[in-house]
Amino acid sequence: MEQTIFERIIQGEIPCTKIYEDEICLVFLDIQPLNLGHALVIPKIHSRNIFDTPDETVAHLFVMAKKVALALKETVGAEGINIYMNNEAAAGQMVFHTHIHVIPRYSTDGYVLWHGKKTYSEEETNNLAEKLTHKLQ
Repeated sequence: MEQTIFERIIQGEIPCTKIYEDEICLVFLDIQPLNLGHALVIPKIHSRNIFDTPDETVAHLFVMAKKVALALKETVGAEGINIYMNNEAAAGQMVFHTHIHVIPRYSTDGYVLWHGKKTYSEEETNNLAEKLTHKLQ
């Protein structure tokens, strides 16, 4: 399997603007940021996305994302922070190595997250809720 750009960054083959590193993760600034300070939190072990990342690693990555968010909010004066993941191509994942985006946001930055919304019947919603509740028990 060909290495992703993130694995090459972890191995030092490709440079990055690193802002934090520990034994589990690496945090660096995105080279195509939505806003200044847009950071990526990635695990050092390879995993494709949240579906095959160990729970302990997911927990560590999100704790780190929170710390990065707090640091960014204070440092760049962001009014808000987006923390999100794209998991699989249909959800917009382009690099198939687990990563979390931490993006400073401003009321004037002009970016919109959701362009529309769908409505579903109460029956559809209740049926889905029942199935999900069963799976999560």
